[in-house]
Amino acid sequence: MPATEGTRTYDAVIVGGGHNGLVAAAYLARAGRTVLVLERLGHTGGAAVSTRAFTGVDARLSRYSYLVSLLPQKIVRDLGLDFRVRSRTISSYTPVERDGRPTGLLVGGGEERTRAAFARLTGGEREYAAWQRFYGMTGRVAERVFPTLTEPLPTRDELRRRVDDETAWRTLFEEPIGVAVEEDFADDLVRGVVLTDALIGTFADAHDPSLVQNRCFLYHVIGGGTGAWDVPVGGMGALTDALAAAARSAGAELRTGHEAVRIATDGGHAEVTYRTADGEGVAAARHVLVNASPRELATLTGDVAPEPAEGAQLKVNMLLTRLPKLRDPDTDPREAFAGTFHVAEGYRQLAAAHDQAAAGELPAAPPSEIYCHSLTDPSILGPELAERGYQTLTLFGLHTPARLFDQDNDAVREELLKSTLAQLDAHLAEPLADCLATDADGRPCIEAKTPLDLERDLGLPGGNIFHRALSWPYAQEGTGRWGVETGHANVLLCGAGAVRGGGVSGVPGHNAAMAVLEATAP
Repeated sequence: MPATEGTRTYDAVIVGGGHNGLVAAAYLARAGRTVLVLERLGHTGGAAVSTRAFTGVDARLSRYSYLVSLLPQKIVRDLGLDFRVRSRTISSYTPVERDGRPTGLLVGGGEERTRAAFARLTGGEREYAAWQRFYGMTGRVAERVFPTLTEPLPTRDELRRRVDDETAWRTLFEEPIGVAVEEDFADDLVRGVVLTDALIGTFADAHDPSLVQNRCFLYHVIGGGTGAWDVPVGGMGALTDALAAAARSAGAELRTGHEAVRIATDGGHAEVTYRTADGEGVAAARHVLVNASPRELATLTGDVAPEPAEGAQLKVNMLLTRLPKLRDPDTDPREAFAGTFHVAEGYRQLAAAHDQAAAGELPAAPPSEIYCHSLTDPSILGPELAERGYQTLTLFGLHTPARLFDQDNDAVREELLKSTLAQLDAHLAEPLADCLATDADGRPCIEAKTPLDLERDLGLPGGNIFHRALSWPYAQEGTGRWGVETGHANVLLCGAGAVRGGGVSGVPGHNAAMAVLEATAP
């Protein structure tokens, strides 16, 4: 397909300026390729942005995605990014009432403190020993699997040999994760804390035979080769700002307000038609990289669309004048909220919430997890807010599939937010509402996003944060060498829906760029 007369031909046109598209743009431009990025919104960054979400309030929140685990340091080094993360000293806190007394499980702050916390909750050493064995196993898997994410896809047998642990392979890759959770742990609360990593953005039961929950769990425990989840300094927008700067400085063109509407290709050359406020235009390319969902890719190319995806989460951003006090007298709120604060996430509670949602009802006790970014990184707050002790809270709710919001998104959002916060309030010594800051118009500083809101705002299919169910990190039929290939030789998928996509990782962007560079090597 020759380029339309008068149309500039780029080595690569990238559809979508989210973090993966920016990673691909930076790699290709640094390799001397001509690159054009077309972004529908008025800014780059996609879901990985920092925003002043509340009118007249100087706090830049990570509005959508909010923690970093899967971003390889290789990408940060390769692209020379001015981007840092900070580790959290506390991993998690889970409040519970036992024998009529408020207590909880604090994980972190050193091995002895964690051991003592388990003993205080469970009355013995068994659960902590099981915890050490289980996460020792996942840690060894992380060390061996994470480096493969930026390599050509291994086969299943190659990855199995690399893992070199048949028990771990069976636990994570072959049996529903619920089997191991129930065999290894006895305490319901501990079981729930373990299971949550299998359910982030994934609507599934612990024993789902599809193992979609196992794939979610795997990606949540292998990040960085350790499974640690870190806080992005300056908020998530600091990463995408650094990526955009790296791409621009290498010569890539970034155009916002440019919505791609069609891709035509003969396998050797392609044309991308885009729409702006001033009308339509065409950009020609040797390769097109699509940083959007597989469903959007099919729409652009005119191919048969995959099955619709469905998100299943509630995202809430808050600004507080102070952290609320806890009913648990033995735990400091500054520690409890510094890690992941689990609410209504006991093992039986998670199962009940899933079953209720699967039956078309909102969970009676909506599970969620919360953390305070500003405790680890106060730079997202303006100086005056920081001096006055303000704090942010980010809440991520589970088991609320998009279908529950179809009839009346606004009304169901309000109902769900109220019941979710009520679950949190049950563990607080004061109502959260008493701690909420107000914006310049006197409104409480709280915003909630359902899957339908995320679909509308970001184009996430069904509000699914992974674009579709996560994939195993090994080659399967039709996945190609890098996991980014499509049915068109010069059109690649570099978004979260690629093999080894999902989360803020940059991995699909890196891998799509590597595929282009391999294909065009002299």
